[in-house]
Amino acid sequence: MRMKNLNIGGLEITLPIIQGGMGVGISLSGLASAVANEGGVGVISPAGIGFLYKKHSPDYLQNCIFGLTEEIRLCRAKSNGIIGVNIMVALSNYADLVITSIKEGADIIFSGAGLPLDLPKYLTPGSKTRLVPIVSSARGAALICNKWKANYNYLPDAIVVEGPKAGGHLGFKVEQIEDENFTLEKLIPEVIAVANEIGTLHGCSIPVIAAGGIYTGEDIDKFLKMGAAGVQMGTRFVTTVECDASDKFKQAYIDAGENDVRIIKSPVGMPGRAISSLFLDEVEAGTKQPKYCPVNCIKTCDITTAPYCIIASLSAALKGNFKHGYAFAGSNVWRTDKIITVKELFITLRQEFNDYRNSLNLTLA
Repeated sequence: MRMKNLNIGGLEITLPIIQGGMGVGISLSGLASAVANEGGVGVISPAGIGFLYKKHSPDYLQNCIFGLTEEIRLCRAKSNGIIGVNIMVALSNYADLVITSIKEGADIIFSGAGLPLDLPKYLTPGSKTRLVPIVSSARGAALICNKWKANYNYLPDAIVVEGPKAGGHLGFKVEQIEDENFTLEKLIPEVIAVANEIGTLHGCSIPVIAAGGIYTGEDIDKFLKMGAAGVQMGTRFVTTVECDASDKFKQAYIDAGENDVRIIKSPVGMPGRAISSLFLDEVEAGTKQPKYCPVNCIKTCDITTAPYCIIASLSAALKGNFKHGYAFAGSNVWRTDKIITVKELFITLRQEFNDYRNSLNLTLA
């Protein structure tokens, strides 16, 4: 009994599991290569990567290009598997990061935190990089498909649907996050219907990938049965040996209780899900205010009204400093209880999937 392979633009992925891209510095070459080696899709997040490579030059934007290039090359040195890059549309250097990913031959670019309406324009002749938008609605999926087809004669190689239980920035209004009409279970069939309609019209297949709050093999089974071609998971990969975050960051996940996760207002202009911290308490009390903007990393962030500098706070948390930062996390972070290797995690997910299938006396083709 096994999970079906996932095909994205002709790339055959042994296990239909994509590791979510997590910045700042949470998913780099260490985690991504380990996931790719196990048959999933390993994903690098270049958000804030210039902060991590700041010794390269005084120029943050140049450091981002250098850092992403280095991380992709390190991944290639460690793995022959499928490597992706997750690039937020909201990043001020979005174009540079897309161009760099394509130049370095990333297998897939995942792009969300805004609608990546012009993503295909960066493809170069002979490029084999697949393009996968991340959406939070069927309307967003249809808009992207129609714009890409009309302007670039290109359709998404897959679509990731991220529901409101995800960690980090959420593509929903605050009042929609707990609304039953916006659950991932409601969104997946709607986006699949759009993908099938557009795919049929143009003679192609657009696989849909479920994301947000997926934690167990049983969860994977549920969404595969609903018609999803695969799943994206982030939170559960943080508490692995190979995750690029510090041990203190990982311990914050393990220590988090069910009531320790909150919805915050991010300087990016979107709500986000994060683990409670002293820093967030001070933000909520109105005692935080950035003195200056070090790099202007987000297009939509206004230093005059922002409650804090997001890149500085996430960089602090990466090192385990929660007095000056916080950690994004999915709704199931409270279920993490120990640090294991990526290999052990994949074994566990397979076992959970198979145990659940066996309990239903079903077989998977």
